[in-house]
Amino acid sequence: MSCLRSAICMMIMAFTMVGMIVSPALSENPVLLMATTTSTDNTGLLDYLAPHFTKQTKINLKWTAVGTGKALELARRCDVDVLLVHAPDAEKKFIQNGYGVNRREIMYNDFIIIGPGSDPAGIRGKSTIDALRGIAAKKNDFISRGDQSGTDEKEKLLWKESGLGIPDKEAWYVQTGQGMLTTINIAAERGGYTFTDRGTYIKYEASNGGSPLLKILVEGDKSLLNQYSVIAVSKENCKNAKYDLAMKFSDWMAGKETQTLIQNFKIFGKPLFTPNAK
Repeated sequence: MSCLRSAICMMIMAFTMVGMIVSPALSENPVLLMATTTSTDNTGLLDYLAPHFTKQTKINLKWTAVGTGKALELARRCDVDVLLVHAPDAEKKFIQNGYGVNRREIMYNDFIIIGPGSDPAGIRGKSTIDALRGIAAKKNDFISRGDQSGTDEKEKLLWKESGLGIPDKEAWYVQTGQGMLTTINIAAERGGYTFTDRGTYIKYEASNGGSPLLKILVEGDKSLLNQYSVIAVSKENCKNAKYDLAMKFSDWMAGKETQTLIQNFKIFGKPLFTPNAK
């Protein structure tokens, strides 16, 4: 059967023709492929920044939002050119192993523990470690991402620091394997606790009209700092990596104008990230 008679071929031809019609200008611009954490996507930060980036640099930014562990793997496999992630220890190991270069800190927010307003484990206002111990003692549901994201790695590190170890064999400890917003919603459905970055929580709060089921119960510890950084993929490992474009993105993210854009990105008047590029 010829291609002209094949329904599949006709669909391919149709999509190709549409792409040629609607995006001739975009096709002229170079494309930078980025892997990033779900929080920069779920919060709307990248949708807010990307048009500014393209307007100023004539580079089209396309991104995949996954946990930081998966983002680093995409970079190791040479599937992307640049990273925007938030797991400093994993990032530094990634660079030491020759996969990335020029890590640059761009912005931060913080991690928090959220749970039902009734707070059955009685953790409100406690330190992070005491809160985790309290949840474990009461065997209240704790919903973990379990996806090797930066948030997941930080949460599990804190469980280890609590002296309890990761309670992944306990029935009350549930790993979703999902992104942050999905994990928060599952925690809300089960009346459980979870560990999240503040930016995604503010997005969740807004999506619930400012009256979410889960409330901030633990915050403010120095250990809860959540640093985000840009890393260019190394051409030594990935010969086709668009290093020049990656560095233009890194420089743009660290620039004064973009740092101001990040500072001004708010929901309900609340900033989701604090710029701190040097």
